[in-house]
Amino acid sequence: MKIKTVITIALIISPIIFFISCEEDELGENETKISRYNDNESHNNGQNCMNCHTSGGGGEGWFTIAGSVYDSLKLNPYPNATIRLFEGPNDSGALIKTIEVDGKGNFYTTESVDFNKALYTSLTDNSGNVKFMQSSISTGQCNSCHGVSTDKIWIE
Repeated sequence: MKIKTVITIALIISPIIFFISCEEDELGENETKISRYNDNESHNNGQNCMNCHTSGGGGEGWFTIAGSVYDSLKLNPYPNATIRLFEGPNDSGALIKTIEVDGKGNFYTTESVDFNKALYTSLTDNSGNVKFMQSSISTGQCNSCHGVSTDKIWIE
């Protein structure tokens, strides 16, 4: 009798615990996620990361900026580069944010970024060569344009 009682209680409590934990996830907590050199936890190169990594999405963390970097052939991910955001073009003005590209060629952060003012990006490769984006950005969803309506983000 005691075993049946324990099993019955466990069967009743288990679904309740499961639904409570899922409900807390759905309410949304923003898990801190920041790409780092040589990390290999990212995935889905070239896809718009914010399709999932946003409030209410299925991805861990709500990204404010994310994208993918490729080699000059635009075929292979380019790892361990650096993305920088400045207030002015060509690395002028104040440096707002530095984001490391991980070992799979992806970059992302959940840290706050103010897109209400013009931000300009630069990409630095492993040898120190720098490439500038000439237009300002108003969103951090880099792969929503790059590789879709504009060229992929690439470096020599």
